Amino acid sequence: MPRDLAVTEVMTTPVTTLTADTTIEEAASLLVEADIGGAPVVDGSGRLIGLLDDSDLVLSEARLHAPTTIEILGAYIPLPGERRRFQDELRQALGRTVGEVMEDDPPAVQPDATVEDVATLLHDRAVSRVAVVDAERQVVGIVSRGDLVRALRRAQE
Repeated sequence: MPRDLAVTEVMTTPVTTLTADTTIEEAASLLVEADIGGAPVVDGSGRLIGLLDDSDLVLSEARLHAPTTIEILGAYIPLPGERRRFQDELRQALGRTVGEVMEDDPPAVQPDATVEDVATLLHDRAVSRVAVVDAERQVVGIVSRGDLVRALRRAQE
């Protein structure tokens, strides 16, 4: 698969989207019915505001893990990143709507991006999908890891 292949050649359209006020139960049903592992979250104008992954739904049902700490001279200090992880887990465990558990800094590219851009973003952000948005942040497509694998397979045939 050429690295400079346009993202528009591999992206999925139309895109199933959610809104921030969608309940967790409704979101889970929609993801199952559409046989997808996540979806962009949009505002009333269709602009990207978040990304919901099925792992966000699983975490909302999981047990919380207290931050790992070390003791130095009687003071307990959380390891770097542990406090943030705990806060994220707490937010997701208490969330009842998509807006409460979604990733609110969603990865996105514009339609002129390449598959290399998307693959890099998937790796760097440790996510499984990236929204494709126009200049007004309207969602026009989505690219998942599976889309890239399918494109790679087609290129090898």
